Amino acid sequence: MNSQNTYTRGVLLCLLATVSWGAMFPLMDSTLQHIDPFTFTVMRYTIAGAMFLVFLRMREGREGLRLKGERIGLAWLFGTAGFAGFQFLVFFGQDLIGERGALNASIMMATMPMMGFLVNWVLKKVVPPKFSLLFIAMSFVGTILVVSNGDIGSLIASPKTAGADALLLFAALCWVVYTSGASYFPTWSPIKYTAITTALGLASATVITAVILAAGGVPVPTAGAVGSILPQLAYMSVIAGFVGVLGWNFGNRYLGPLNGVLFMDVVPITAFVISALTGVVPAGMQIVGAALTAAALVFNNLYLRRIAAKAAPAAAPAPVASSATTSAAASGASAGTASGSGSASASAPAPVGSGSRS
Repeated sequence: MNSQNTYTRGVLLCLLATVSWGAMFPLMDSTLQHIDPFTFTVMRYTIAGAMFLVFLRMREGREGLRLKGERIGLAWLFGTAGFAGFQFLVFFGQDLIGERGALNASIMMATMPMMGFLVNWVLKKVVPPKFSLLFIAMSFVGTILVVSNGDIGSLIASPKTAGADALLLFAALCWVVYTSGASYFPTWSPIKYTAITTALGLASATVITAVILAAGGVPVPTAGAVGSILPQLAYMSVIAGFVGVLGWNFGNRYLGPLNGVLFMDVVPITAFVISALTGVVPAGMQIVGAALTAAALVFNNLYLRRIAAKAAPAAAPAPVASSATTSAAASGASAGTASGSGSASASAPAPVGSGSRS
């Protein structure tokens, strides 16, 4: 496959993923009128998780399902963050906000790449470049404009809404932590990381949901309620869950994370367009805030490219004198490239998801 075809395929796959994720937030508005976000999450990832495990078995055979000697506890922790923490909190927060919940939730997805810098700073002691810190601040200013509609005082005056927005922000952080977790499993393919962590995270989500239902925190869904959301369940499980996550994983593999992360801006744009078509038109300051967050992501991407371009000449090997030495160096470089090739991050949004996303 030539480079142009690879690039085009990567663009199409990343677009497929982010458009599918952007559409799921307006779709959840109608879903949450019939069923609670906890039970729905368990239903959704029971289907998507089974599809991931079957796909893993098809691609990697029995070896892909073998976990002997692996850090299962760590995989469970990351899976719980992604498929219980993120999924529960993002849709619960959206439900609490009400009519504009889809808009607020979707813009939070565009903050994930910036939050990724902060997570790497805390977990791996990797200090973000100085101007990236400025763009992180710029991204969060945009987020505040979206959730407050330009009236920052309303965040204090309406603690319920502020609390719901805080849940959305924490949900995004959970997904960033989940996506960053892929780096702790360098020998796992993106498919294996997604499939195994989905299964382990689903176990946590099922237990938590059972406790909530038993305690009467939410009503047990009726058969009629479940039947009424089957189309949404199919979309969220198969399209946004399975197809979207795989599209994101492979799209980032073709484009590289520095290019792929820019497509996260498609998520709120898609949500804004669909919401507007259904009568929920974003206010002026929400559009300004979304644009500010998007600009921060683009500017930071350009800044990182500039840093990488300056570092490239310094990293280039010095010329060698003899042809024998040149041949040996070339062989060593090829071996280094092969051994250094890592797997793409799983899932989503991510700072770079989806991994798995979503």
